[in-house]
Amino acid sequence: MKNLIKHTKKGFLMVTMFATLLSFANENSFFTIKNDAKKTVLILKNVKEGNLLSIIDNNGIILYKELIEQNGVYSKGFDLTSLPDGKYIFELDKDIQIDTIPFTVTSNNVVFSKAEEKTIFKPYTRVKGNMLYITKLALNEEPLKIDIYFSNAIDSKLMYSEKIEGTKNIQKVYRLSGLEQGNYKVVMKTEGKTFTKNI
Repeated sequence: MKNLIKHTKKGFLMVTMFATLLSFANENSFFTIKNDAKKTVLILKNVKEGNLLSIIDNNGIILYKELIEQNGVYSKGFDLTSLPDGKYIFELDKDIQIDTIPFTVTSNNVVFSKAEEKTIFKPYTRVKGNMLYITKLALNEEPLKIDIYFSNAIDSKLMYSEKIEGTKNIQKVYRLSGLEQGNYKVVMKTEGKTFTKNI
C-alpha cells in the first residue's frame, strides 16, 4: 500500500512538472489567444504606450486601428466571426519591430496560424553631422531596398538607390556633404513594408 501511495505521488508530481514545462514553453510568444464561439480575446504582453494595434485584410486594407494607451499587458475581445471569409492579420507596430499574427476566417470559424507568425525588424536611421546611418536586423537575410530622393517645393528626384541582401545585420553609412541644399527623403522597403525618413 505504501508503494502504491509513493508511486501515485510520483505520478502526480511528474504530471504537475510536465504541465508546468508546457506552460513555460507557451510563454515564449508575445501574445495569447483565447477563442470561443463568439469572441476572440487577444492578450499582448509587454506593450508600451504608443504601440499601434491593427487588423489588416489580405489586400492591405486596415479594418481596425487602436493606439495602446498603457504599458504592460493589453487584453481585448474581438468578434472576428463577423468578418467575411478570408485571410487577416493582427499587426502590433512597436518602436523597432512589427509583430504579425495571421488568422483565417472561414464560415464564421476563426483559425490562428502559429507557423506564420513573424516579426519584421524596422530599419533604423539617424543623422550625425554630415553622415546618414542606416541599420537593420534581417535574421532571414530579407533584402532592404534604399532610395534617397532630393525634394524641393516642386518635385523629388532620385539621387541614389541600392538593394542590400544576403546579410543578417545591415549597416550602411552615407556621406551627406557636397549635396545640394534642401530636403532629402530616404525610402526603405523590406518584407512588403515601406519606411520613410525625411532629412
